[in-house]
Amino acid sequence: MDLDAYAAAHGEDWAELDRLARRRSLDGREADRLVELYQSGASNLSALKTAAGASSTSDRLSIALSRARLRFTGTGRNVAAQLPTFFVAQLPAALYRVRWASLVITGATVLIATLFAVWAATTPAVLASFGSPEFREQFATQDFVNYYSDNAPSSFTGQVWTNNAFIAAQCVAFGITGVWVPYALFGNAMNVGISAGIMAEQGRLDYFFLYIAPHGQLELYSIFVAGAAGLMIFWSWIAPGARTRGQALAEDGRSLITIAVGLMLSLLVSGVIEGFVTRQEWPWVIKIGIGTVALAGFLAYQWVLGGRAYRAGQTGDLDEFEAGARQLVAG
Repeated sequence: MDLDAYAAAHGEDWAELDRLARRRSLDGREADRLVELYQSGASNLSALKTAAGASSTSDRLSIALSRARLRFTGTGRNVAAQLPTFFVAQLPAALYRVRWASLVITGATVLIATLFAVWAATTPAVLASFGSPEFREQFATQDFVNYYSDNAPSSFTGQVWTNNAFIAAQCVAFGITGVWVPYALFGNAMNVGISAGIMAEQGRLDYFFLYIAPHGQLELYSIFVAGAAGLMIFWSWIAPGARTRGQALAEDGRSLITIAVGLMLSLLVSGVIEGFVTRQEWPWVIKIGIGTVALAGFLAYQWVLGGRAYRAGQTGDLDEFEAGARQLVAG
């Protein structure tokens, strides 16, 4: 092997590797580039040592690789110190990026659910396919309302939270397929619409809205936001722009997965409302008002605080937060 020729061919990448390894902080794209250069540099070092043994060229490359490796395994900031930044900047910025997609999904779901509700309520054959008249009467007069009070508040809250959080995580994680999110949200809209249709047939449509509204405002919107995040990850693969598809998926996926973390909290709030508020014998204006305030707070967090963070340059990237978390777990 001609060491000089080999060094000339790869020297530019080695210099960039050393430069990035010396940087005090890296954004998402630079971190991805550092990993890429580290992997190619390790292969180059192996080839150098196999062909020529120890040399000044391989020593310099080895030092650069060691410095880069320290960036992956060295001391990072404690994750607790980064929590304010995560909740004040990274998370709201990520939510802001999916604001319009969230509204589009909300509108589409309302339209589909309404169509199914009208179809079910006005078509006897459709209602008959969902059970006998006695079954539908029991659903409307007993099952629908009792669902919210059959279990203890704390256990019911935990049940609905874990179920909804799992659905939200699936929407974000499987959004890249481009199929999962429409399938899941369409099924949800259909079920809501059919339930409303059965309640309307029994003259209890008011109970449907009264029992859904306290917790459903924040719960459903959180699921729509998760769907929007999943579809945006899919879109970054379809239309990556000037980036490669791998770069687009890595960068946008890292940013938008932040949303899944945040939605665990919003769904916990909606779960608490569903478990502890919906069942109460309070005036409906108070119970629905609590749900409306919760949704309004989320929207302000997404649109106002998120817009401010996004315009300041935040994208919701989890790079620094993850680095701190890894350091905390490592002890």
